[in-house]
Amino acid sequence: MKRGLLKAALALCAAAVMLFGGSVRSMPEIVDPATLPTRSPSMSAMPPEPSESPEPETSPSPGPSAAPEEESYVISFIGDITPDSVAAYRNTAQGYQSVVTADNLGYVFENTKQYFEDDDFTLANFECVLSDGGTAADKNFVFRAPPEYAGILTEGGVEFVTLGNNHVLDYGEQGYADTMAALDDAGVAYAGRDEYTVYETESGLKIGVYAASFPESTAQIESGVAALEEAGADFIIAAMHWGDEGSYDVNADQLSQGRAAIDAGADVVYGSHPHTLQPVEVYNGRYIFYSMGNWSFGGNTNPSDMDTAIARLTVSRGEDGELAVTGVELIPCSCSSSAEGNNYQPTPYAEGSAEYERAISKLEGTFTGANLTIPYEYGYNEY
Repeated sequence: MKRGLLKAALALCAAAVMLFGGSVRSMPEIVDPATLPTRSPSMSAMPPEPSESPEPETSPSPGPSAAPEEESYVISFIGDITPDSVAAYRNTAQGYQSVVTADNLGYVFENTKQYFEDDDFTLANFECVLSDGGTAADKNFVFRAPPEYAGILTEGGVEFVTLGNNHVLDYGEQGYADTMAALDDAGVAYAGRDEYTVYETESGLKIGVYAASFPESTAQIESGVAALEEAGADFIIAAMHWGDEGSYDVNADQLSQGRAAIDAGADVVYGSHPHTLQPVEVYNGRYIFYSMGNWSFGGNTNPSDMDTAIARLTVSRGEDGELAVTGVELIPCSCSSSAEGNNYQPTPYAEGSAEYERAISKLEGTFTGANLTIPYEYGYNEY
């Protein structure tokens, strides 16, 4: 599918720009006038004349009841977190674990933590094994970090990660088990590969995440979403690992599977794997984020595309009791705070800058640049 999904959806109403930390572009929010509180009748500006014989005191009649406070939550999406570099750079000064040391894990979110401290739930794709053991798979790119690197997530305010990806088995079943144990020890929730989890936020929202890695059929996705409904999830996220690496275009499988997830009952779709930002689609009133790109990604020490973003979703409960996404804010970022190479520290772009607008164009589907060329055979960087 060619780009242009989000742009078509936004043509229905004017987009608004909202300031949030200086670099936020907001997608339109639909407000139902029927939900707005009505004004009570105005009182006379002059007090009544006092009567000579005071009337008996009566209890004041109750005024109009206040409108109930809206129940709303904020859910944040970011892209891939991979705290390791490819073999050629792993032990160099440019390698991830040389730049982000075990005693300074808060470094990664230093410039963006403020966006995640006040939300209800943050989701990332964790594309790395957390283990000191296991046997490396026979493949071009394998990623592994010490278990304590789960602290990157807790330092950054990330409550939940998807493990439904093509790197969770880089060090076999032992590495996978160690990864889950490390996340458990750190207090970070997760959905395993092709598995689902229901997570209850501190604010009481039960969020269900189904993590599918290259789903084989729409029936598989439908089954995962149905399982979350059966498990009592209030709000369902279908986390899909899919698409073509280095591409800014949504392929046919992504299109059909993303829409199938919505048709099955998912409230939103979160995509990963391409390592690039891809268009956002509004389908049947629900959002599909086809790819959130890289966040803090050690797989490339000097990526040609550093554009990434934060998506902040406002989820509100309507008068019918149903939850829905009522607003989306997009915060364009670079995956590095240095233009000279990847230092693995995401940083917001200045609003209105060329970089900011370029990132937005990728999410809108209006970006005209060529797809990335990935020299897999060299094994130096993943993209």
